[in-house]
Amino acid sequence: MADNGCGFPAPGLHSFLFQPIFTVGGFEFNKVMLLALITTLVVVTFFTMAFGKAKVVPGKLQMIGEAGYDFVRRGIVYETLGKREGEKYVPLMVSIFFFVWIMNIWSVIPLAQFPVSSVIAYPIVLALIVYVLWVSLTFKRHGFVGGWKNITGYDNSLGPIKWLVSFIELFSNLLVRPFTHAVRLFANMFAGHLMLVMFTVASWYLLNSFLIPAAGVSFVMTMAMIAFELFVQAVQAYVFVLLACTYIQGALAEHH
Repeated sequence: MADNGCGFPAPGLHSFLFQPIFTVGGFEFNKVMLLALITTLVVVTFFTMAFGKAKVVPGKLQMIGEAGYDFVRRGIVYETLGKREGEKYVPLMVSIFFFVWIMNIWSVIPLAQFPVSSVIAYPIVLALIVYVLWVSLTFKRHGFVGGWKNITGYDNSLGPIKWLVSFIELFSNLLVRPFTHAVRLFANMFAGHLMLVMFTVASWYLLNSFLIPAAGVSFVMTMAMIAFELFVQAVQAYVFVLLACTYIQGALAEHH
């Protein structure tokens, strides 16, 4: 924590930096990487245990797994892509949803207390997976010429401005889209974690001063922020997958 001169250890960018747990050669393995690895293990283990020996009459774990799977399948994928087109993408979208959600939720877990998604490398990798899928599906469905028409929104009926529209669409789809897809998740988790750290540290700082009543107010705000963050964490996982499905839907849509 940084000291701003009045003794208050203000949070900042240093709150997102961690010393390596161990180093092998030039590779440093830190807390964020550990949490990302645990996230992967949690998601894989949970669904393996839930569906590894699926029964006609499901147990509690299978019921929870089915509820989560069905939420993403029906509530996001089917609603965006339809059942016929969307079914093949359900496993990927379920994996991304729960991976993002668990990465986010670490911020309110004791000892972990850090959202992996607030390190932009992780949202970027997930956004690139969706981006590569979107581009490949676009050209696979429409061919080379049709694919570019789909990406650029080329339309002869627009007359003289068709080239301007095509340039804007090309720039927006190929460059802006993957950037905003990643940054939307990153920025929300970054800001949320910063707010949580600020109120938590403020509570402790005020408790150890003569402003004990103010510490109580700060503590209440911390609890409110945690509750709000739990909501935001789920919403960001939902939005990330919803946008991914929307991009795929655009790749599969017929160009007019």
